[in-house]
Amino acid sequence: MHTEHHHWTTTPITAELLRGALDVEQTEHGVLPHRLPAWARAQNTDGQLAMAESQPSGVRLAFRTRATEIELDTLPTKRSYVGAPPRPDGIYDLLVDGRPAGSATVAGGHVLTIDMTAGTAERTAGEPGTLRFADLPDGMKDVEIWLPHNETTELIALRTDAPVEPARDPGRKVWLHHGSSISHGSDAASPTTTWPALAASLGGVELINLGLAGSALLDPFTARTLRDTPADLISVKIGINVVNADVMRLRAFAPAVHGFLDTIREGHPEVPLLVVSPILCPIHEDTPGPSAPDFSNFGEGRLRFKAMGDPAERATGKLTLNVIRDELARIVKQRSADDPNLHYLDGRDLYGPDDAEELPLPDDLHPDAATHRRIGERFATRAFTPGAPFADTAP
Repeated sequence: MHTEHHHWTTTPITAELLRGALDVEQTEHGVLPHRLPAWARAQNTDGQLAMAESQPSGVRLAFRTRATEIELDTLPTKRSYVGAPPRPDGIYDLLVDGRPAGSATVAGGHVLTIDMTAGTAERTAGEPGTLRFADLPDGMKDVEIWLPHNETTELIALRTDAPVEPARDPGRKVWLHHGSSISHGSDAASPTTTWPALAASLGGVELINLGLAGSALLDPFTARTLRDTPADLISVKIGINVVNADVMRLRAFAPAVHGFLDTIREGHPEVPLLVVSPILCPIHEDTPGPSAPDFSNFGEGRLRFKAMGDPAERATGKLTLNVIRDELARIVKQRSADDPNLHYLDGRDLYGPDDAEELPLPDDLHPDAATHRRIGERFATRAFTPGAPFADTAP
């Protein structure tokens, strides 16, 4: 599998070499990073969440070495959609001393074939592959390999042409973030260019990304995971999945938000906690969910979403994004009287009506690569600059 080389050093891949993962599962082939702990996964029966948490958004190998060549064997799980063109291979981003130094992909691997019209998924076993980075600068350096944000990735072997040691403590504050597919990375260009990764880089913090595609649903096990994960800064982006999955009404939503925040505060009573409402999503601003895919151009690789609810249903408690923003703002205002470290950010400050004119959501639900960059830059400004909720990021 690997390139012929006389001086390879093979280093076991352990939790000590990983950042951004909350659990590392031993598999038949190697290790599989998870973004939810085993006890939380045991409480979940939803295949969408199981897939999302196993996709290593924000997870990276981090080590120090003098190596000028690196090889990594992985076993990815690709997704294939019946009736749609093949998806591109997941991207691995290399950082050397914090600066971009290359990207690579791994072909092959398992394939999960998803039939969205039938609601079925079938897995076909595949073979591992190898990515290689060469011509790295001489001398001791900090190396990070960010794993594909949208591709489940088993790690099999790490080879270098010089010994590897675990990365030093970077001395930065840890930012723990939870959100939907938009926070997970949706259609970002690569793992270091999802909006949370960009914001973390600009803010000078260490990211743990619990953005879970389709699964920011105020689940109690997610709240307990946030409670139990060491962090200096926490943000939760709530709303779009609650609407587009149509999982609750206003009567249930407000107590669920209170309970979610109560649980986080059990473990982090004084940590700066930022509640972020949804970015602008025109199809759901005043129209309840659920949302459904429009397959009319699926064969050309274009999928769009449409809102299936009736605006009149708001009178019976069905949720829209505007209803959720009003409720989140009210809850944070109420709670912040006794919790001065609780803050609110309107998601339309990250992506609003003017942005939608310039950079419309390609599928009416998810931002593209350019919009991820804009959201990341704006979040960094509104969260990490002087006077903002996360302003003091010094350790």
